Amino acid sequence: MSFQVTGLGLNKMKLDSPPSFLDQEEAEEADDPQLLEPEAWRTYMERRTALRGFLTSDLSPRLLRRHHARTELLKKCSYYIEILPKHLALGDQNPLLLPTATFQLIDPWKFQRMKKVGAAQAKIQLLLLTDLLEQLDRGRAELGALLGSPDPRPFLAGWGLVERRLADLAAVMDSFLAMTVPGRLHMKHRLVSDVGATKIPHIRLMLSTKMPVMFDRKESVAHQDWVSLRWFATIQPVAPEQFELRFKLLDPRTQQECTQCGIIPVAACTFDIHNLMPNRSYKFTVKRADSYTLVYEPWRDSLTLQTRPGPPKGPTPSRPGKPGPPLTTLSER
Repeated sequence: MSFQVTGLGLNKMKLDSPPSFLDQEEAEEADDPQLLEPEAWRTYMERRTALRGFLTSDLSPRLLRRHHARTELLKKCSYYIEILPKHLALGDQNPLLLPTATFQLIDPWKFQRMKKVGAAQAKIQLLLLTDLLEQLDRGRAELGALLGSPDPRPFLAGWGLVERRLADLAAVMDSFLAMTVPGRLHMKHRLVSDVGATKIPHIRLMLSTKMPVMFDRKESVAHQDWVSLRWFATIQPVAPEQFELRFKLLDPRTQQECTQCGIIPVAACTFDIHNLMPNRSYKFTVKRADSYTLVYEPWRDSLTLQTRPGPPKGPTPSRPGKPGPPLTTLSER
């Protein structure tokens, strides 16, 4: 943090309860009708400028909006366990540095237990991020109200508590920024069983995230009896990914219409679904296909499209010799 606070004690105020910036004695001193001396006035202006600088830079509304957006994005991410050698940094998953044989040495039962630990850690981390943001929002509102007070004397009398509040909020901001990056998973037991190997590799487990998969609302369109769907990830993956696409007819009216649903594995970011019913609403969801290292996926994108109305009802001349369309057609583009 760029804002520096000096002369603080070790006992900090609790952030989950609004502070009372003036105690009874300080309030009585603030009622003194005497005007501020020039030196006191300079001190007041310096402290007011410092507080305003903190609220417009380190705790600005724009910065808080960015942190809120970042937290909402993390709530939509997929969380995975990354298995890395101790000398390899997160994000440098080079197959040459981490042979497949290393993964095969890991005890499957212990790895499943670590996946539960990873899921719990991801959930707790998201809850803590939300709580820290609430503390920052609440702290900014409190300090902003103090800054708007027309009487300088209470401001000066309660400056010691203001300093402690600023230090607390700076610490909360540091905790928030550190927590936006998934951390290391701590292992209580060895994951690699003793298989008589001459050298057991030294590994560590990390939580990593993948950006959410979202439908392209502009490119996904519905026609009379088919839809063209397109989706993307915020950050393009290095290697091709597998996806799981689901579709379902909303408000089916007959037993046969209840069969208008399905789960489709897709190895691309586009897909066409044919032989749908005209003038009906369908719900589509997309996500990455499940993998062995996936530990937590709290969200998946969904999209509702309505097919266009069909031709007017009535007898239509048939064309002899031309077969009708198949019952169901799924095509990947």
